[in-house]
Amino acid sequence: ADAQYHIGICYQFGNGVTQDYAEAVKWYRKAAEQGLSDAQCNLGICYENGQGVTKSITEAVKWYRKAAAQGDSDAKDKLKRLGYSE
Repeated sequence: ADAQYHIGICYQFGNGVTQDYAEAVKWYRKAAEQGLSDAQCNLGICYENGQGVTKSITEAVKWYRKAAAQGDSDAKDKLKRLGYSE
């Protein structure tokens, strides 16, 4: 999951590969579904911003909550900013 997450980062930011948000989402999802909170949070960011996926605050909140439940402070901050609880 950690390696998949890092592949997602490479695609999201174009580190060593052509920037491709859809490909980043694919790799974040693989890692997020295995429970990696960093990937869950980044997947939420992609949904919140419509990067590589159709923009969906509902999906963003879903992934932020999964990450927040594991103690991810960034996800907690994002939920608070959006007006949602953990």
